[in-house]
Amino acid sequence: MRLQGAVVLVTGANRGIGAEFVARLRERGAAKVYAAARDVRTVQAADGVHPIELDVTDPRQVEDAARAAGDVQVLVNNAGISTGTALVTGDEAAIRREMDTNFYGPLLTTRAFAPVLRANGGGAVLNVVSALSWFTAPGSGAYAASKAAAWMLTDSTRLELAAQGTHVVGVHMGLVDTDMARGLQAPKIAPSVLVGAALDAVESGAQEVLADDWARFVKAGLPLDPEQRYDRLFSALGAR
Repeated sequence: MRLQGAVVLVTGANRGIGAEFVARLRERGAAKVYAAARDVRTVQAADGVHPIELDVTDPRQVEDAARAAGDVQVLVNNAGISTGTALVTGDEAAIRREMDTNFYGPLLTTRAFAPVLRANGGGAVLNVVSALSWFTAPGSGAYAASKAAAWMLTDSTRLELAAQGTHVVGVHMGLVDTDMARGLQAPKIAPSVLVGAALDAVESGAQEVLADDWARFVKAGLPLDPEQRYDRLFSALGAR
């Protein structure tokens, strides 16, 4: 679908990748961008940008947002967190917080906005996932588990929403040069490159975006058995 003239809602729109989505959507001629954030005071005001309060872990706020933004044609599920929590020894509350934000968040918003998208012609859902949906590393167990769930959410909702004409896109990448990756010494993709590739997929009808070399490398190793796959991954991580 064409983004020029479209109405789009972006979650986690106050900084990082979310703020980049808002900026690039305006460049592509979106008629209206709902910039959703838990604190709307952190959203940068601009023409065509409509701040909207939304904590994706709060079912009532999600339903309120769907009622308030009944003209949405594209939903961008971008909001996410990373706590650096291990699954076996890490704090259970932190693990649940990551699942609530990274999996249940986009699930709740997709469920709430699916009827809105249907009423507005089908539209699209774009999920910002991660290459960590396909592998894990020490200290990233909770995040990887939540993103693996988000990957399957993307596949499942693509099938479930096909009948109403809703296009569902999953975006996978390695590190992005944002606050979340600050302090990590490894190659990072620019937010503008990631967002550009994601929006191209919405307009072209592509279902999956491998936004950088790392995402392509990780996915290419999925057919290997776990030992081979992780030998390959950790060798590459050591080289990086």
